[in-house]
Amino acid sequence: MSHNTPVPYFHPLIVIAAVLALVPYLVASFRSHRVGGIARCLPSWAQILAPSLLAVPYGLVSLAAGTFNPLWLALYALLPPAIALIARLAPDNDRIVWPQLLILAVLGLSVDLRWFERAWPPHLSVFNKVILLDAGIYAFVALRPIAGAGFDLRLRFRDLSTGLRELLFYLPIALTLGLALLFLHVHPITAHLVQLIGQFAAAWVFTFFFIAVPEELFFRGWLQNLLERRMGRTAALIVASALFGLSHFNKRALHFNWRYVLLAAIAGIFYGRAWRRDRRVGASAVTHATVDAAWSLFLR
Repeated sequence: MSHNTPVPYFHPLIVIAAVLALVPYLVASFRSHRVGGIARCLPSWAQILAPSLLAVPYGLVSLAAGTFNPLWLALYALLPPAIALIARLAPDNDRIVWPQLLILAVLGLSVDLRWFERAWPPHLSVFNKVILLDAGIYAFVALRPIAGAGFDLRLRFRDLSTGLRELLFYLPIALTLGLALLFLHVHPITAHLVQLIGQFAAAWVFTFFFIAVPEELFFRGWLQNLLERRMGRTAALIVASALFGLSHFNKRALHFNWRYVLLAAIAGIFYGRAWRRDRRVGASAVTHATVDAAWSLFLR
């Protein structure tokens, strides 16, 4: 079966693979200390080899789709342990952050440049992002936690208030600039109020867990956090936001989408401000999810 032949989303092997890929992310989101305690209690060799199990979802999906390739299996079996090894060997020094930044560069470029998506049927390539996210979570949450990342989705009232405050700061800038650049387009609202609320709630929840939290963990909890140790709060906020903007260069366009990059970089400033107030990924994810949900429903 070729990649052009779709495999049903609810094929039993696909469902099992999805559960196996999502469980590490979701469990760590709410029980990060527990997950870290278990990982660090393993023998040294097991700490390094454990994330090779992230190859299992690829094996299941590829078998269901008829696209199994031992080289891709080897990649997903070896890359996460390599990341874990680098993280474990990194010096315990807040000023030496290049090993962690190297890992983030590999993970970020793999996703943005779609290095590994050829391993998957096109409609199931999201598995690649989740597996790479799991590899990062294992290294930086379970095995060698990056202090102050704030990866805890047990939302507090202050997370919501901070996230919505930064949304209100960003909204006038986004609307003015986005409409002027013809990046945003206002659509007439035809749905009833109850239906509209339901659509927004569904879009918000999906975006929060599958777009906002992974991106905020990467760019704010890890990248901005590490950069602060070398260049200070303001410079780290600017650099992380610029990189966040650049990560959108190939979205919604065949060529460099400078409008998307600009709006995303400015958004990154406000997401970064939300995160650094209490160093909570949940706060910046609230801003991020609300912006994306409103954009997808009313302004795309």
